[in-house]
Amino acid sequence: KITMMNVWRAGRRTSHRVPKTAVPLSARNFSAVIYDTTDEAIADIPHGASISFGGFGLVGIPEKLIDALVRKGTKDIHAVTNEAGVDGHGLDKLLMNHQIREITCSFAGNNLNFEKQYFGGDLKVNLVPQGSFAEKLRAGGAGIPAFYTRTGVGSIVGDGGMVKKFAPGGAEVEEVSIGKEMRIFNNMRYIMVHSLTTDYAIVKGHVADTLGNVIFNKTALNFNSDMCKASKRAIVEVEEIVPAGELDPHHIQCPHIYVQRLVKGTNYVKPIAGELDPHHIQCPHIYVQRLVKGTNYVKPIEQYTIRKDGEDASESEYFKTESGKIRAKIAKRAAQFVQDKNYINLGIGIPVLITNFLDPKLEVHFQSENGILGLGEFPYEHEVDPDLINAGKQVVTIKKGGSFMTSSETFAMIRGGHIDITFLGGMQVSEKGDLANWIIPGKVVKGMGGAMDLVGGAKRRIVVMQHCTKNGRPKILRECSLPLTGNK
Repeated sequence: KITMMNVWRAGRRTSHRVPKTAVPLSARNFSAVIYDTTDEAIADIPHGASISFGGFGLVGIPEKLIDALVRKGTKDIHAVTNEAGVDGHGLDKLLMNHQIREITCSFAGNNLNFEKQYFGGDLKVNLVPQGSFAEKLRAGGAGIPAFYTRTGVGSIVGDGGMVKKFAPGGAEVEEVSIGKEMRIFNNMRYIMVHSLTTDYAIVKGHVADTLGNVIFNKTALNFNSDMCKASKRAIVEVEEIVPAGELDPHHIQCPHIYVQRLVKGTNYVKPIAGELDPHHIQCPHIYVQRLVKGTNYVKPIEQYTIRKDGEDASESEYFKTESGKIRAKIAKRAAQFVQDKNYINLGIGIPVLITNFLDPKLEVHFQSENGILGLGEFPYEHEVDPDLINAGKQVVTIKKGGSFMTSSETFAMIRGGHIDITFLGGMQVSEKGDLANWIIPGKVVKGMGGAMDLVGGAKRRIVVMQHCTKNGRPKILRECSLPLTGNK
């Protein structure tokens, strides 16, 4: 006889230890399985699996689980990730071992292995604007197969023609992207984007309970929670596992329904530039299927940007150099566009210098697309936290009243028209206002990052750049010769 009490008893969620046999993807545990080692947690991942890897820069990357995949030798992986890692860190370890067949990402960064394998025809690449990437994961986890967005309208993202794969050797093109379906809403063009789901998610959390609820540390939240939701089986490595009930329910960021496996890491250290050296649940256990315990964790810092006691940033030695003087002049002029109460997003390069020349009487709020509203100044040395960075991978602080959030939330602010001004760098700008700032075909493929989302979503877009290249060639043209980030 079926009664509500019997149903409740059958469905109670209780934590349990590792089963000795592999768990099929179709199986669904009622709580996360806690594994003793990272090798056990990923043991059943087959060749050819699609895997999403959390992290932004070096923050929130599941380093120990990636190491386990390297040891296991899983091949032909379709990696879904914001970026391709930094030399010797993150996904670069898998690239060096030629374990990735295809990668879907928004930013390649300075990864030489990525560029070599892409241009050599060994790696298929699907470049996606960062906001669309975040929304593809969020929508995929919510069961939404596709959505419409203005991001990418007027670019090769929407029109098609982006090289996805070169033929072996790189001499010929083997596959290019096709154009996307377009619709008109409110007299504006939108393109349709398909959502993303994966077989597995491999992410890094801060604290989890034995049920599988997960908390992330500051900007380490980034894409991690949404990746758990969009996967069939989420594997989370964390720094601490506490008994169920110890985490404040208000603070849980990834509920245990999304988490299938957990593994705990020990001996965490926070090095600077590669040297050894309060939080709320952001990914509930509903999104995590496996937890794994890692050891000897290292948290490297890409951009160690600190300030000295009593230092006036606008009087920095940097602005006394010839190039610094030019950039200071541009940044000072750009700062005059800022008004009181503005919400602002700053791009990489000259745009970040604008903060040094703002009127101190203004109250402005800076947003960073990797998960911060209320971005603060560079930290003093004793304030440095490797898990607190801006979109440029520089260590920063957060202002009083600031908040951390998922990358999909920060891009919802951008794409929803809530950002007053975005200051962007540029490679080329046309006389009509078209912007190109993300790729030099055949030479450099950095990825578009969040630029296309900012061009399509911010209320006001201001390009801040020098007028000529290092070789003296003009960057302000009648027509852009490089692929567009966005058109006027």
